Amino acid sequence: MEAILKSIQRKKIPIIPTIVISNKADASGLKIAQKLGVKTEIIESKGFKGSRWDYDKKIISVLTKNGVTQKNGLVCLAGFMRIISPEFVKKYKNKIINIHPALLPSFSGLDAQKQTVEYGSKYSGCTVHFVDSEVDTGPIILQKIVKVLDDDTEETLAKRILAQEHQAYPEAVRLFAENKIKIYGRITKIS
Repeated sequence: MEAILKSIQRKKIPIIPTIVISNKADASGLKIAQKLGVKTEIIESKGFKGSRWDYDKKIISVLTKNGVTQKNGLVCLAGFMRIISPEFVKKYKNKIINIHPALLPSFSGLDAQKQTVEYGSKYSGCTVHFVDSEVDTGPIILQKIVKVLDDDTEETLAKRILAQEHQAYPEAVRLFAENKIKIYGRITKIS
């Protein structure tokens, strides 16, 4: 999130951030967003009584109130460790993007770097993708590759992948903002 907001500040991404939403009051991203002049809101998920869709309706309400609609907007997930409802995905179809610390479709879900090291993969990286109703299965926008070193641990690999994430995610947001991404089923093409 910070890399995206700083790229916007440096006028590298032609988009106006309107709101950063967190499901945790102590999320460090809230302070970063406020420091960068972006409005924040907390919609606490811990102890929430109701369905995933009930929770997501609260998020949609805040997004809508801040001008983020299906017609006009983009939802970037960054450190948001909740699975969003199919209804939310449908409402913002092809307007929600996420980043994953592996080369999808390999090693989806949690602990991607650990899975990569334990499997003995020679390459890893990160993937920016559109969000669909499954976990880490949406159309891929772009990927950055990182060589897995023989002495890599989950932590050392994660650090090198994170450096690539800080480049890939802002780049994908820029491509979206410039209307350069076209989706054909599962395939994306960059113009």
